[in-house]
Amino acid sequence: MPDFPYDRLRRRPDVEAPNLQAHDATDVLLVDRGLALAAEHGISGAEVAVIGDEYGAITLALTDAGLAGIRVHQDLATGRRALASNAAELGLAGFSAHELDRSLLEGARLVLMQLPKALAELEEIADAVARWAAPDAVLVAGGRVKHMTLAQNEVLGRSFGRVQAQRAERKSRLVIASEPLPVPAGPPFPVTAQHDGLTLVAHGGAFAGAKLDIGTRVLLDVLGLGGSQLLKNGSCAAVPGPDGAAGRSSCGVVNAAETVVDLGCGTGALAVSYALAHPEARVIATDRSAAAAASARATAAANGVADRVTVMHDDAASELAEGSADLVLLNPPFHLGSSVHTGAATRLFEASARLLRPGGELLTVYNSALGYRAELTRLIGPTEQLARTPKFTVMRSVRR
Repeated sequence: MPDFPYDRLRRRPDVEAPNLQAHDATDVLLVDRGLALAAEHGISGAEVAVIGDEYGAITLALTDAGLAGIRVHQDLATGRRALASNAAELGLAGFSAHELDRSLLEGARLVLMQLPKALAELEEIADAVARWAAPDAVLVAGGRVKHMTLAQNEVLGRSFGRVQAQRAERKSRLVIASEPLPVPAGPPFPVTAQHDGLTLVAHGGAFAGAKLDIGTRVLLDVLGLGGSQLLKNGSCAAVPGPDGAAGRSSCGVVNAAETVVDLGCGTGALAVSYALAHPEARVIATDRSAAAAASARATAAANGVADRVTVMHDDAASELAEGSADLVLLNPPFHLGSSVHTGAATRLFEASARLLRPGGELLTVYNSALGYRAELTRLIGPTEQLARTPKFTVMRSVRR
């Protein structure tokens, strides 16, 4: 059997750069071990599930090797589109996409997984495998050695009776979990937390979980949505100026907005808070993470605004029309997978420029060290600083 052409895989529509590849050594190790286990135990493609396949390297290599009917779950919309694009390029088919649910795992005897960064996400996945896969299911999880911890083994040990770390190869390592343990009556996720009158609901893969991350909190304060009394009576908060100096009232921070987009919404804190304070606004929350989108839907429902907050699982709001937004709220990521890369923020700035009508406003909060002001001015329009804390800066950009 000829070797699979991993070098033909592309990351598109995700950021592409010389230091960002569409596969790694972990993918290759997972494929090799998966094929060996399938041959040894007579496992068919329909009994294989793949989780966390970033751009399709695992799924397509297994399909190319003759395993038909593989079920795959990818959290990111970009990954799902890359898999489809790479499959079309290579002329491969015969796999199916699923959410992290019973349909993905029921009857699966072999589950191959790229280890997620968050332990909470790993816990949710491990529970799902133990809950829905076959009684003799084997989970083979892999990652880059530098990102792996003993805590990951401990998390797997809560759902499996046997967890064995394998010898490292090419700076990657596999961990094999078998003998699924009995699961509790209800799954461990989503979880819920209260924040000054705002209820946040989070699945394991959602950034910051059910916590209110610092950047989002800063932007909420600038918008005057940072506390329970603000949410209840719409009063205004003082917006801190540069270096903590006194600033103006947040009532005048943004103009009236009919259509608001929370771009990269996470658990939906910004979208839901805005909807609570502005019943007249149409609010759209969008995120490329399926776990985030599911969390935002649950957050909207928990706060009684599910009828006024539309949640979309989409890449950089690609399904929204040009010039359709009056206001975009953005707390951009600065990682692409395990790599620090500003390309993700740039894509969201470009998406904001496309979404905003002329005169529409983008409010961005970001790590102050990143210094996005020049880029925001170039891509959106005139940009001013609204607030700055020791860690975060809030900028307002007006669409030309």
